[in-house]
Amino acid sequence: MNSPATLPSDVSLQALEEKFDPEMRFRPTVPPAVWIVASLLIALSSFHYYTAGFGLLREATHRGVHLAFVLGLIFLVFPWHRGAYERQPRSAWYSPGGVPLFDWILALVCAVSVLYIPYVFDDLAFRVGNPSLLDVAMGTVLIVTLLEATRRSMGWPLPIIALVFMVYALFGPLFPGLLKHSGATWGQLVNHQYLTSQGIYGVAVGVVATYVFHFVLFGVVATRIGLGQLFLDVAASIAGRYAGGPAKVSVFGSAMFGMLSGSSVANAVTVGSLTIPAMVRVGYPRHFAGAVEAASSTGGQITPPIMGAAAFLMIEFLAVPYQTIIVAAIVPAFMHFFGVFMQVHFEAKRRGLRGLTPEEMPRLWQSLTLRWPTLIPLLLLIGILVTGRTPYLAAFVGITSCTIVGLTTRERGNGVANWVALLGLHGLLLVIAFSGLDASVRIGLWAGGALLTIAAYRLAGLRGRIAPATMVEVFETGAKYALAVGAAAGTVGIVIGVVTLTGVGFKISFIITSAAASVAEFLASALPAWLASLQSLTLLAALVMTGVVCILMGCGIPTTANYIIMVTVAAPTLVQLGVEPLVAHFFVFYYGVLADITPPVALAAYAAAGMAGSDPFHTGNTAFRLGLGKVLVPFVFVFSPALLIVAKGFTPYDFTVTFAGCVLGIVALSAALSRYFLTEMKGWERSLAVLAALLLIAPGLRPTLFGLAVLAPVLVSQVRGWRGGGRGALAA
Repeated sequence: MNSPATLPSDVSLQALEEKFDPEMRFRPTVPPAVWIVASLLIALSSFHYYTAGFGLLREATHRGVHLAFVLGLIFLVFPWHRGAYERQPRSAWYSPGGVPLFDWILALVCAVSVLYIPYVFDDLAFRVGNPSLLDVAMGTVLIVTLLEATRRSMGWPLPIIALVFMVYALFGPLFPGLLKHSGATWGQLVNHQYLTSQGIYGVAVGVVATYVFHFVLFGVVATRIGLGQLFLDVAASIAGRYAGGPAKVSVFGSAMFGMLSGSSVANAVTVGSLTIPAMVRVGYPRHFAGAVEAASSTGGQITPPIMGAAAFLMIEFLAVPYQTIIVAAIVPAFMHFFGVFMQVHFEAKRRGLRGLTPEEMPRLWQSLTLRWPTLIPLLLLIGILVTGRTPYLAAFVGITSCTIVGLTTRERGNGVANWVALLGLHGLLLVIAFSGLDASVRIGLWAGGALLTIAAYRLAGLRGRIAPATMVEVFETGAKYALAVGAAAGTVGIVIGVVTLTGVGFKISFIITSAAASVAEFLASALPAWLASLQSLTLLAALVMTGVVCILMGCGIPTTANYIIMVTVAAPTLVQLGVEPLVAHFFVFYYGVLADITPPVALAAYAAAGMAGSDPFHTGNTAFRLGLGKVLVPFVFVFSPALLIVAKGFTPYDFTVTFAGCVLGIVALSAALSRYFLTEMKGWERSLAVLAALLLIAPGLRPTLFGLAVLAPVLVSQVRGWRGGGRGALAA
């Protein structure tokens, strides 16, 4: 990381993402497939852009069009097997444009089976519960092609989970004990999954089609106009000069860049391509450098205001405004990054590492001068979200503002015409977004303003920071990035459909509750009565079980799918035990994200390890250690919901005590894990620091005071060692 450092080119970033993220491994094609696929991708983005700004279609039609595009495109973009990804494409009669004829047929058949539902929508009420033979045939085609599309775009785990649930629905009488049920015929299963809104066309697909797609597109556009580079420059200017500077830049940069990407792997690849080599250069071990970037990057999905796709699902599941989710996420996200930052700091001190020199750091004022207009879209997006408007309208304004900034401003040499165009088009945008004018009038206003500006720019020979052709390419890329999550949403709909059809969610909740109660009774017999009540121990056991299952599920499926499944089958258990629904959903969400840095399948850690040239498993283990704040904090906000600010029972006193205890506990735990505080820590100091950290993090004033008492001897010993001149630093 040095002064002229910039984000790698779009081509190199895409190559890195394709290497480490299976969801980004797109099939190489040649004409005519290149033109057809590009046109369909651009049409998909344009459809979502239009509906976000000028009105959503009828629910079944909107979801149907979205799903038809997504699933059809997956068969054209993702190959049958990974080996085809490496081959040079050739066009022939049996493989037009390098895409096998069989895949073209699958894409068409799949799209027809999806669009069949919007086509028969008016007659759907008479078909539900009494499907025709054609209904069952079309539903069967969709289920089969959906599972195959999901397998192609993200591997076997999620389709296998869906198949297991379908087997459970069909063969219910064969299952033992509490899991036994009357079973369903294939026609009944297809009816529920295909003709109702409880299955494939359910809330998961609806949220992706209504919210998630738009924010994926916004992140791509915002990065392309230079907002991501501005964030990295600001992070380097703030943190780069201090000990272990590049690692601290990684933490700050990933936190800010995560607001745009909402993807752990994309964050790790983009930011890590700059920070990991710099960390290695100043003396961090390669596995530690990769782990820092991986741990920091997983925070992207929990960082407001955009967060990950699961955050938008919370809107539907909890029926709360999006600004409630944003506010609730602020403190836990801070705790995650604070925990990584403190371990990075102590590691740098222990090793005696330097910061960045002035020559290696960007000049903040110069970066702001060049790129400050790129902040306008983000500020508008946040402002609209805060005012309570719909997230898709905020995304529409954000995407449009990015387009305006990208096409009407330059990094240097902006004249009066540039500023007039910037202000005029933004004014027109706000009128379109907030006025009550008819949709056709707003479309006419926007089209007229855009055409006039383009004509004026061409006559004046002016240019923006990106070319118009780049915006077209962005619409294509943004749609590609959203394909895998779209398929996952449809497949998770199958799981939800089985849960609602069989009632297995209640049965699983009963099993977890019973097991937790048994564990709690055993612990209560072995622990003093004053330490914890039986109810608290039962809840703790249920949380541990839920967290472990979330991590195991997350090893094979993406965060969004993990969240939906766990919310369906596990979150009700926590609610039954007295946990507020908002808190239960956040707990499941955070533990689902944790899987990205939990071996053996830790995609963000493996991506960072590939760039660092380190052992992936070692990098994943270190990343998990760095992310321990994310492991502990969910337990804290379950027992003290005040940490989420908007949860019921919030009081300034509870928040202050819990927040202060968490901060002190994370510092103590980070020092123990890093083996350094003011000097090198002895074994007994580390043991006491860990015990003190657990007490400090526990909600309530009493455990916080006990924790401080336990920590006091460690502080005294460390101060004495520091005054005695014992640095204990390792060679850089």
